[in-house]
This record gives sequence, structure tokens and C-alpha cells, in this order.
Amino acid sequence: MTESKRILELANQNNGMVTTAMVVGSGLSRGSLKYLADRGYMERTSRGVYILPQNWEDEFVNMQNRYKRGIYSLGTALFLCDLTDRTPGRFHMTFPSTYNLSNPKKVGIICNGAKEPLYSLGVTELTTPGGNKVRGYSAERTLCDILRARSHTDIQIVTDAFKRYSARKERNIPLLSEYAKALRVEDKVRSYLEVLL
Repeated sequence: MTESKRILELANQNNGMVTTAMVVGSGLSRGSLKYLADRGYMERTSRGVYILPQNWEDEFVNMQNRYKRGIYSLGTALFLCDLTDRTPGRFHMTFPSTYNLSNPKKVGIICNGAKEPLYSLGVTELTTPGGNKVRGYSAERTLCDILRARSHTDIQIVTDAFKRYSARKERNIPLLSEYAKALRVEDKVRSYLEVLL
């Protein structure tokens, strides 16, 4: 099988999308990827991200590929965790506290900075509406984040998110309590859970 066919096969296995890192990680050359794009077999949607022509561009993947240290958080994570119906107008991302936020802010990302261990707390793989995987905070971490004063999250969104979480079979209350303690929102989380559970 030629390299081009292997790249197309890789894209088919990955929801019609492939990144340069995936291609190189599979031992294939970047040149074959460029060849496919030049011939119209793949489309470049952003730096290092390619899709099959019949697929839709996935902005969630593009942004995360562009800002690799960014983790989807707050309103965007709520949406990806299916804790809200509101599609984010702008992406929320959390970066390490030492990260230079000027470029992500220029493209309209709402940025937060966090120090370790809070930056890595609750990071998981979330699925975008396009079916691709991105890094974001888990439902439990996100519920704690939206209760923090600096998040400025609308009370209706918070209430709806807790209702949706409480109705889930796969909820993890001990983990939620652990994150609430680490993020210092134990009392707020407890007040929501007492009403809903």
C-alpha cells in the first residue's frame, strides 16, 4: 500500500480527519500529506490539520491543534460534556499560567491561566459534535469551575448543568466532591446536590 493510501486510510479511521503529527507518528512522510492536499484528496483546514473533502471542518480540533497547551473549559467544556444546549459563541480554553495568551486572545478565545496541579486536574478526552477527540475538562471539573466567582457563569446555565449531571447514570459524586475541595467550592457544590439528589 502506498503512503498516500495509508494516509487516506488513517483519515477514514479517524472520522475523515488527520493531523501532521498523526501522519509522522505513523512513520509516514509529510510530503505525502502535501501531495494529497495539492491533488484535492485532502483539504487543509488549519496548520497541521487535514480533512477528506466530503467532511466538515471541525473548529474544536483546529483550535486545539493551533494552541496545543489549551484545554477546553467552562462554557465550551459544558457543551462538549453535554451539560448545556448552548453552543459556545467563543471558545473557552485554560492554559498554563506561564503561557503567553496574546495570540489565543487575538483570535477570540476566552483564556484562563492555571498553575499546576489545577491546570491538569480533571483533563479528559471529549468528543466534538464532528465526532473527533479533543482535550477538555471532565464534567465534574467543569461543574466546579463554573461555580468559581471568576467564571461569571449565568445562574441558569449553572442550574441546568447540575440538573443534567444529576440525571446521568454515569455521574461520579465522590470525584465531584474531590474536585470541589481542590477548587474550594465545596459548599456551593453541596448546596446544588442537596436540592437535586
